Amino acid sequence: MSRLEGLRTRIESREATMGVIGLGYVGLPLSLELARAGFQVKGIDIDVEKIQLLESNQSYIEDVSSQDVAAMRAAGSFEATNDFAVIAKLDVIHICVPTPLTRSKDPDLSHMADAMEEIRRRLRSGQLVILGSTTYPGTTHELFVPILEESGLKVGEDFALAFAPERIDPGNKKFTVRQIAKVVGGETPLCRDLACCVFDAIFDEVVPVSSTQSAEMVKLLENTFRAINIGLVNEVALMCQRLGLDVWEVIEAAATKPFGFMKFLPGPGLGGHCIPVDPSYLAWKMKSLNFSARFIELATEINGHMPEHVVERVVALLNEDRLALNGSKVLILGVAYKPGVGDMRESPALDVIRLMAAKGADVSYHDPYVRECEIDGRVYKNTDFDDAMLEGCDLAVILTDHAEVDYERLVARAPRIFDTRNATAGLEDKAAKISKL
Repeated sequence: MSRLEGLRTRIESREATMGVIGLGYVGLPLSLELARAGFQVKGIDIDVEKIQLLESNQSYIEDVSSQDVAAMRAAGSFEATNDFAVIAKLDVIHICVPTPLTRSKDPDLSHMADAMEEIRRRLRSGQLVILGSTTYPGTTHELFVPILEESGLKVGEDFALAFAPERIDPGNKKFTVRQIAKVVGGETPLCRDLACCVFDAIFDEVVPVSSTQSAEMVKLLENTFRAINIGLVNEVALMCQRLGLDVWEVIEAAATKPFGFMKFLPGPGLGGHCIPVDPSYLAWKMKSLNFSARFIELATEINGHMPEHVVERVVALLNEDRLALNGSKVLILGVAYKPGVGDMRESPALDVIRLMAAKGADVSYHDPYVRECEIDGRVYKNTDFDDAMLEGCDLAVILTDHAEVDYERLVARAPRIFDTRNATAGLEDKAAKISKL
């Protein structure tokens, strides 16, 4: 029996030791699920502050409670470290590091490459490496197989390599990590089967595909589909404004059709670690093949313009009250990219604030999940949600519809509201002047 075949037995018996590189919104929940399934888990992250928090049984992720961290550590099933030397003792290594874009919108694979180099230096026969970070089709095969094989070991014979994209939705209480089917592609059938064996232990459904390239494309298709449809509905919102129609009424009525329509909602732009980024990975890859991803380019243009459109609407609304944006007190409600989380990655609210501040607006914000944020070198601190704040602003702009915000109080106290999320639905006749996207 080869060492890779023997790894299957160790996985099935829960004797295999798991490592997770990157303990963020993906890596920490994955570590928790692996520990719950009976594996010994070593979490690795270069952020010393994260390691210290975990060692003191504190979680910094909304989807993982501090009680969960404490339980894992008390059971002896989870340890966190910033020492990559532990890789040599691991059987399975999951890579869950960020894959952002550069300023020029090119893929930034530096975090993945750094993790892969740490693995290459310590790679031994019988190990399985699973990439979970989003990337363009061909990355695993074209870039990372050669790096790992510089160790002198052969993929599919000495070590296994698979790609299984993360599909986690931070803050989603309806679909937990376990309930979201796991797509798995391997460099060889054995690589894929070993990775499937790992994920069978923690996911309700595992979906094998024919290659790492297919698995990479699956993730990009999912989020490109969403980005393009949001781009469409954002453009419809712009159309409805010109036509004098309520886009929210139009969408709700269209959503009553039981087939042929899927409900997407407009907003101030795209945010998060996936949807604004992943389509650009695919478009970048296709450019190298002399193929223009026109749908992606158009949706990116529309979605990217939405923060500017919000500011244009703010200027027009203040003008109705004979106020200039320069010097006006504008209250932003919500700076996180979505409700229920404190994640500000790629949040359109940051662009809205940046644009308004550049035009001289006196901007403040309230977000129950974000204590402070820095934009263009200026630190903004969360403002208390009280009557003085609400009554003292010239305009309140809802950018993220957190459930914890008292919208009835907002409508009763604020002089004017611009609602980009339809959070004030049903409250239009309460007091404030309410305008919607």
